[in-house]
Amino acid sequence: MKDGKLGFGIIGCGVIAPTHRKAIQACADAELIAVCDIDEAKGKAFAVQSGGVRFYRDFEKLAVDPEVDVVCVCTPSGLHADCVIAAAEAGKHAFCEKPLDIDRGRMTKMIEACRGAGVKLGCVFQSRTSPDNIKARQAIACGTLGRMVLGDAFLKSYRSQAYYDSAGWRGTWALDGGGALMNQGVHGVDLLLWLMNDDVERVFARCAHHVRDIEVEDTSVAVLEFKNGAYGTIIGTTSCNPGEKRRLELHGKLGTICITGSNIVRWAVTDEDDGRAQDVGPPKTVTDEGTTGDNRAVTAEGHVWLIDDMVRAIREERDPYITGESARKAVDLILAIYDSARMGQDVAVHE
Repeated sequence: MKDGKLGFGIIGCGVIAPTHRKAIQACADAELIAVCDIDEAKGKAFAVQSGGVRFYRDFEKLAVDPEVDVVCVCTPSGLHADCVIAAAEAGKHAFCEKPLDIDRGRMTKMIEACRGAGVKLGCVFQSRTSPDNIKARQAIACGTLGRMVLGDAFLKSYRSQAYYDSAGWRGTWALDGGGALMNQGVHGVDLLLWLMNDDVERVFARCAHHVRDIEVEDTSVAVLEFKNGAYGTIIGTTSCNPGEKRRLELHGKLGTICITGSNIVRWAVTDEDDGRAQDVGPPKTVTDEGTTGDNRAVTAEGHVWLIDDMVRAIREERDPYITGESARKAVDLILAIYDSARMGQDVAVHE
């Protein structure tokens, strides 16, 4: 801690790192102390752009920097666990980009490492900070829609071959952990689970790379069975041209909530057991484009919200808004989808 502020370090100086930097700078009780990247030229340039903060090439050295209290992990997905565990072993809190990691066992180890060291582990799923998404989750949790029947996520993004060719880890099993679902779609998968306020028990899926020359899927479809008996579907692609805004459709016995982007566009409910739901209020205009076609189009608002919460969680000695245990659920589901597609049969979802 420096001058009463929590010191932050960023590991990985790629596309998402400037968003973390902006969020740290927006928090009155946080200060960026150091950055790290294996690409020395890129990392040093980012350090200079960040006000001349310290640069490390070795993430373990950043983790033990005495002025760093919180480590932001912005590396390729398959390296998340290594960085979080290094932070925990150094007694530092960790704030990890999505997905938590790409392997069930590694996610368990990173969660256990942070719990065992008594440090916080927060994860980035900024869609959970949207006022409309929070409103929808609260409505479903308190039974406004009645017993849930269906929960569908349409995650139709566009990524070019040039995007996948722009970094050696993109579109690989080893470091990306998957394709359209694990990288782009994981936000929508997490949001569906969070909004439905339930876990998926079984899944049947198909995945393939129909358009891009990559190891992993650019097109996937999955049929879900939730633990409460509801069904659902996930369509996750990066092969749709030019891409569509993310849409979630949530249906219960007493009504429907539809969300496009981060805006509720339909809210229809009834208080009669056998009545037909009626729309409440006029349709809402969708204003946010999100990252449907541009991976650099992430706004900082959600990250600012989550960094501020991370700082307050540390000071108040409570869990962050999004814990490791909660963040892993989307990855566990995606891994089950991949298992189902490989085996050609429905499979159980497990940690």
